[in-house]
Amino acid sequence: MLAVSLKDGVVSVRRQAVPRRPEGFATIRLIYGGICNTDLELQRGYYGFSGTPGHEFVGQVVEADDREWIGRRVVGEINLACGDCEWCRRDLGRHCPNRTVLGIVKHPGAFRELLTLPVRNLHCVPQEISDQQAVFVEPLAAACEILDQVRIPRGERVAVLGDGKLGLLIGEVLHAHGAEVHQYGRHREKLEIARSAGVQTELVRNGNFPSAEYDFVVEATGSTAGLRQAVAMTRPRGTVILKSTTHGLARIDAAQVIVNEITLVGSRCGRFEPALRLLAAGRVKVDALISEILPLQDAARAFRRASAAGVLKVLLHA
Repeated sequence: MLAVSLKDGVVSVRRQAVPRRPEGFATIRLIYGGICNTDLELQRGYYGFSGTPGHEFVGQVVEADDREWIGRRVVGEINLACGDCEWCRRDLGRHCPNRTVLGIVKHPGAFRELLTLPVRNLHCVPQEISDQQAVFVEPLAAACEILDQVRIPRGERVAVLGDGKLGLLIGEVLHAHGAEVHQYGRHREKLEIARSAGVQTELVRNGNFPSAEYDFVVEATGSTAGLRQAVAMTRPRGTVILKSTTHGLARIDAAQVIVNEITLVGSRCGRFEPALRLLAAGRVKVDALISEILPLQDAARAFRRASAAGVLKVLLHA
């Protein structure tokens, strides 16, 4: 089978043996996989990654212990938890110290013709959701996680920094929740996607960000400078939700955080159920976020396209 390989920053496609399916796992034939910013950070050296990347996908089950799964269209949660530790017993398997992570930590990723995941990680895709839309379930779940972590009242003014793939999804999710979302970005065409979804947009030029304006600020710039800017935009006793994962250290003025008693909330993966409900109901639109679709064998070109300025989601299809 074909599989994408990432080593020392170089993306290539190789032939590999079909993966062995452990008990309790399903073998899944890839339909589409999405390249996200984390994949690009892995290419830049994040986690010292080497292997097959990819954690945003939709596929069809071709083998499982329970034949009821065979033929079903699925998406999959990316954390493979042990199921036995304190964190797993608290239903926080995404923080299991023994976990592996699809396409990131010690489990080959989705950018291959056949992948394996535990059946307990899988979610069936409702027929209302297309294959291409289903690729967005994992990042959309990460956007929904904000509302599981932080109580944001309906009608509350919320700033979202960043107009990339995740930033736009966050803006849509918070808007669907009923917040008054102000999306800040540097790309007029990307902000137009947010505006068409009902989000208020602010085109940033020459660093013209407001100061101490919001009780809630979501940082999704994908840059190390974003945290510093988010803190500066937050009112005393406000909350900054951090979504960027970058290769490198982020510098902030800690005194500003302490004196203004600002709460910093790290936010990562989320539950898939809210994301599936939003997509199935059509309350979040994702089709406009797809910039290009390329075959799996063109993965090197796809990664180059995904890292180009102005490009949103690039999909790989098997």
